This record gives sequence, structure tokens and C-alpha cells, in this order.
Amino acid sequence: MTRGETVGEPDDGARKTPDRLRRRASRLLSQLTVRSDRLITDGLARADARKWHYAVLASLQEYGPASQAELSGRSGIYRSDMVGVLNELAERDLVERSPDPGDRRRNVITISARGRRHLRRLDQVLDDLHDELLAPLSPAEREHFVQLLTRLLDHHTQPS
Repeated sequence: MTRGETVGEPDDGARKTPDRLRRRASRLLSQLTVRSDRLITDGLARADARKWHYAVLASLQEYGPASQAELSGRSGIYRSDMVGVLNELAERDLVERSPDPGDRRRNVITISARGRRHLRRLDQVLDDLHDELLAPLSPAEREHFVQLLTRLLDHHTQPS
């Protein structure tokens, strides 16, 4: 890295990226991930939310009530971090905790009516942010891009 260069920043015209670097899918994905993460994190913050809030609410909406361990597995949030995320959501009345009737030592987490409304708002926020992220692509290209990313991710995360 040269002096003054920032990781993940685009070429400014004065600096030229070697073609062999521009052809590396891993490098392109990494740079796009940095930009995407910044865009989504900042956009959700303006909506008073975080990515983990969205992940938990989406999981509860799609799959129903769950234990903290189940939510951790569904969302990719470490179990040690899940308590903090759930505390934040519960303080805002976006989720409800209740003792599991089958095992009183654990809680069952349910999305609240307020949480469902908040999730719909976050869906719109993320739709707008994804429009911004994928602006250079046509709707058909966006769909194809997501399909390709999904196929790659599925390939690399499936048990062998």
C-alpha cells in the first residue's frame, strides 16, 4: 500500500490499479463488501437500528419464536453477543421474552407487533440502500448478481 492510500477506497484517477488486481474476484468482492457494509451500517443507524437487530427480527418473523441459541444459529450472531442484542430489542419493545414451557431455564423470544412494524420500516430502508449500492445494474442484472452470490455462498458454506 502506498502512502496516502486507504484500504477499500476507489481509484481517484491519479492512482491506477493494476489490471491483474482488477480481475481478481476475491479483491473485488472484498472492496465491495467494505463499501456495502459502510452503506448499510450508516443507513440503518439513521433508522435507529443495527444489522443484528434486522437479522433477529427477520428470523423471528420468518420462522417464529425461538430460543437464544436458535436465533444465534439462524442469524450468525455469536451466542455471547445475542444477549446484548436481545436486551436492546426488548428495551425498545420490539421482542418479548417468556419462559419456555418445556424448559423453564431458557427463554423463548417472540417478535412483538411493534417489532413487526419496525421490521417493515427496516425492509424499506434496506431496499433503498440496496438500490443505491446496486445503482449501476439493471433490475435483471441485480437479480442475476444476487443469484450468483447466493450460489457462491451456498457452495462455500455447505458441509462437505
